[in-house]
Amino acid sequence: MLRQYELVELVKSYDPDADEDALNRAYVYAMKKHGAQLRTSGDPYYSHPVEVAGILTQFKLDSTSIIAGLLHDTVEDTDATVEEIRELFGSQVAQLVDGLTKLAMIELKSKDTKQAENFRKLLLAMSEDIRVLLIKLADRLHNMRTLHFCPPEKRARIARETLDIYAPLAERIGMQEIKTELEEIAFRELHKEAYESITARLNFLREQGSNLVPAIIKQLEKDMAEGGVKATVSGREKSPYSIWRKMQKKNASFEQLSDIMAFRIIVDDVAACYQALGIVHSKYHMVPRRFKDYISTPKPNGYKSIHTGVIGPENTRIEIQIRTQEMHEVNEKGVAAHWAYKQGEKVVGKNFRWIQELLEILEEASNPEEFLENTKLEMYNDQVFCFTPKGDLIGLPVNSTPVDFAYAVHSKVGNTCVGAKINGEIKPLRTVLQNGDQVEILTSKAQHPSPEWDRFVVTGKAKAAIRRYVRANKREQFVALGEQMLERTFKGENLEFNDKVLVGVLPNFEAESVEDIYAKVGEGLITAWDVMRAVYPSYKQSKLGKVVKSFKARSFGKSEKKSKSEPVKIKGLIPGMAVHFAGCCHPLPGDRIVGIVTTGKGVAVHSIDCKALEKYASEPERWLDISWGEGAINEVHIGRLKVILANEPGALGDLSNLIARHEGNIANLNITNRTLSYFELIVDIEVRDLKHLTDIIAALRASKVVSYVARASQ
Repeated sequence: MLRQYELVELVKSYDPDADEDALNRAYVYAMKKHGAQLRTSGDPYYSHPVEVAGILTQFKLDSTSIIAGLLHDTVEDTDATVEEIRELFGSQVAQLVDGLTKLAMIELKSKDTKQAENFRKLLLAMSEDIRVLLIKLADRLHNMRTLHFCPPEKRARIARETLDIYAPLAERIGMQEIKTELEEIAFRELHKEAYESITARLNFLREQGSNLVPAIIKQLEKDMAEGGVKATVSGREKSPYSIWRKMQKKNASFEQLSDIMAFRIIVDDVAACYQALGIVHSKYHMVPRRFKDYISTPKPNGYKSIHTGVIGPENTRIEIQIRTQEMHEVNEKGVAAHWAYKQGEKVVGKNFRWIQELLEILEEASNPEEFLENTKLEMYNDQVFCFTPKGDLIGLPVNSTPVDFAYAVHSKVGNTCVGAKINGEIKPLRTVLQNGDQVEILTSKAQHPSPEWDRFVVTGKAKAAIRRYVRANKREQFVALGEQMLERTFKGENLEFNDKVLVGVLPNFEAESVEDIYAKVGEGLITAWDVMRAVYPSYKQSKLGKVVKSFKARSFGKSEKKSKSEPVKIKGLIPGMAVHFAGCCHPLPGDRIVGIVTTGKGVAVHSIDCKALEKYASEPERWLDISWGEGAINEVHIGRLKVILANEPGALGDLSNLIARHEGNIANLNITNRTLSYFELIVDIEVRDLKHLTDIIAALRASKVVSYVARASQ
């Protein structure tokens, strides 16, 4: 553990103007507050914040960050308060500590919900000051280094969370060293056998190629000198986790991977980078599709370098990375290398595009689990780079589509997207984008997000926006239907109905507005009778027993005014309302029908004589007066028949031929019983309407192999 004077000296070594007094006071304050608390390892608890502060000094963070690192657990685990820290150490330190305080005291429904809620708070805090994330990563890194002291179940959970959230976050801000170490420890915990196997192979290669790596470095240095480029060359080995991920992604064995060793050429300036690239490509054969220029098109985390694969010295296939010293510093230390920290200034996280996108997902997600799912999608991806018509660069995950591109430009562009031009040609919205594509999005004010888009978009931002629209659209349908059902129920009992009478019963249904009550009734979560009984508690329903009879007596075939819009399948429904045909009676155009509002599934259409309607007799508010529309005639419907067929060769063929000759198509066939003399079958047939099915029944009854046929019901 770092001693007090050692920590102060480390900070002063790179920041001579650091507040030595505040650092000393913070060290002592953390020791006193954590007192006799112990970690799982048995070490004093205050050793943890001291080690976190030590990790932060490796990245030369300002004294405010170091102090916050020392105090980051005091509010959660001791009697310290944010106000006390503000008074003793200033508002910036207090804000950082408050942002880092975990939600350990909040009881949440599930581990996933808790994880999502913690991540949500971290995201909001780092959007105000990115140093919150840097301290959090240092905190997680030290916890991972001591992970072996935890019970096995806890180790696995923490390791999975680290791979899912913290390693990708470290990568997003360019903290390569932290990202690699987090991945290694988590990988070793979650996939121990794979880790040991890859490590053993690397050790073997290291022994075999002990002379190879220095020989390649020496040759590359010679090549640079002969070409007039001043350069430093070094070799590095890929980490076991990155090797394992590549093996999984490419479905390849260890021996099939070509870039286990990478060599870095560090030069003085950008011009020298391209000069060095020219020297490499002029002397060695380039491996196709292994060239990437991250200097002209940097990664979203600011990473800059030229990567190329060549058959290099000693006839060995290697990867070479070319960059300046400044690029190398940023690539390894990421945002921590930002000059602002050397000036003691605050970097606002909202300036980072990817944080803005995560904040938009946070606003649009319906629950913590969906937010976590979509942010994982957003953080864990390989990139393709596409251009707007103006030449702006947009980085997207592999397999992205024009819809993903549209949402990456702006949410409004995504919501109104109707088409796309890719490299000047109109292409379908589900087209997969390639590196270097120029994409122009075509929009229309009349367009809305389509639920179908959710099937092919890959970015978390696009998925969150589409799902939000679909939820809002469904709610509108449920609100309109619920209002209609309540109005019918109240007026059917000659009771006054308006928004005012519902305001007083909002608490009864945990509703914040009258619209919430409408939506719950429309979705089937509560009944209209429940609401009426809450508004008029002394009123007794008088007409309940007459409901089914009145529906059966009603004429469903009345002519209605023709709509000028496109033909509807079912009349009497709100446009866009979810509807499905009941499997118990399989209603067909020509049958008299009734609609039943179901929980969460829209309206179920039943034939009026369906036995299943009996269970809804006590819930009249769920019955809808509907009839077949003109649009139903052109639809394919399922008619279900019960058939008793002679058990003789060719009987089943005769049945199929008869149905086919009358333009029916067998959708499903089930043998329910078989004896020596007959089969009992349930046959589902695709037909146009009731008359079509009746014609097929008549033809089957005339057949010598059919002894009985009738419409079937459950």
